Amino acid sequence: MPSTPTPTAMRITTDRSELDIDLIHGFLAGQSSWARGIPRGIVERSVEHSLCFGGFVADRQIAFARVVSDFSTFANLVDVFVLPAHRGQGYSKQLMEAVMSHPDLQGLRRFTLATGDAHGLYARFGFTAPLRPNSLMERYFPGLYEPDAPR
Repeated sequence: MPSTPTPTAMRITTDRSELDIDLIHGFLAGQSSWARGIPRGIVERSVEHSLCFGGFVADRQIAFARVVSDFSTFANLVDVFVLPAHRGQGYSKQLMEAVMSHPDLQGLRRFTLATGDAHGLYARFGFTAPLRPNSLMERYFPGLYEPDAPR
């Protein structure tokens, strides 16, 4: 019976000075389905005003997650990714374990996220469909950063 290879341990940091903003911007602007075309300045500002998690293997950033929070009652998980060449090795689980165990994110009344395709990953960490979906509202502008998007 073949064994599943154990992933290389990923070092995870919340130190913004270690984040590779070029890599983060490049992935979000060019490869993500949710922020395609996002300007670098917006990425820089979002990182500056969020709790960010950078995942590193062999001193190279391969993963990222960002949490927007008041650190008391509410948090929203956004911009989670593992670079395509490193997927399927358990890094997304390692990243989520770091996010969910962070001391500033404990005891929150509500922790939200939006996902189009990773429901199984987030369900492992207690995320479910909203208990009262009829109570949630949003303003959402998909494609906002793309050149031909309405302004």
